[in-house]
Amino acid sequence: MAGVGVALGIKAAMEDHDIDGKVILLGTPAEEGGAGKIHLLNSGAYDEMDVCLMSHPSVGPPKEAATSRSLAVQSVEVEFHGHTAHAGAQPWEGQNALDAAVLTYNAVSVLRQQIKPDHRIHGIIEGKDWAPNIIPDYAKMRWLVRAPNSAEVEILRDRLLNCIKAASMATSCTVDTTQGLIMKDLRQNDTLGQEFATAMEKYGYKTHVGPSVPISTASTDFGNITYALPSIHPRYGITQVPGAGNHTAAFTKEAATQQAHHASLAIIKGLAMTGVRVLTDAQFFEKAKREFESSV
Repeated sequence: MAGVGVALGIKAAMEDHDIDGKVILLGTPAEEGGAGKIHLLNSGAYDEMDVCLMSHPSVGPPKEAATSRSLAVQSVEVEFHGHTAHAGAQPWEGQNALDAAVLTYNAVSVLRQQIKPDHRIHGIIEGKDWAPNIIPDYAKMRWLVRAPNSAEVEILRDRLLNCIKAASMATSCTVDTTQGLIMKDLRQNDTLGQEFATAMEKYGYKTHVGPSVPISTASTDFGNITYALPSIHPRYGITQVPGAGNHTAAFTKEAATQQAHHASLAIIKGLAMTGVRVLTDAQFFEKAKREFESSV
């Protein structure tokens, strides 16, 4: 909704005021789990863009927004292969893939004591055709590894891989791992962010911009876009209901409220005004570009 609104708002201003330029509205397939923006970026979908604007609703006070950074992330998919056996009659003939997954899970749980406060490892165990009287010959795990930047993600990922390898050896199971693309940390362009904050003041918003804004421990494939061109990705509050954080059923309910829609409309206007400033003020655009170039 917000992206469409921003594009329509800038288009209307360009037509009304005879402003030269081009607005591209780009949707993202597989944004959450498939790193869709990275594939689009690698395929040239962003080649015609000089600046990219995006937003994200979140939990937070009304009339507040922030251009916060976020963590880099990489997915790791694990498949353990063992050998079935009757759990009561001949358990010694089995190679328990579920045991391998449980050992990995417990090893990571122990590892968490020795990782940094802004690092995250979290995962789940999946199976198929399991029965309590049969030694499972297959178990699948899906992990996400997060850290403040790609280099730290790679270090933490390797520690996860060591846990997986150890569990495989302990249970005599074989293991296959598949590593996803690294979604880079989100780097906000403060020149664009300050312009957005100024625009939002007209709607009674307080917008937090700059290095002092606390880092978000979530992640997004938009992070890779911020390494390719000047970009901002403000998040804004639509609810303060306890337990209604992003990716919950309660958040879905809150996103349908009038409060959430009014907040989104204000953000749309602020981002559209920021985009118009880019199109009409060459010095401003060059300032945003210089900031980007100095940070890569």
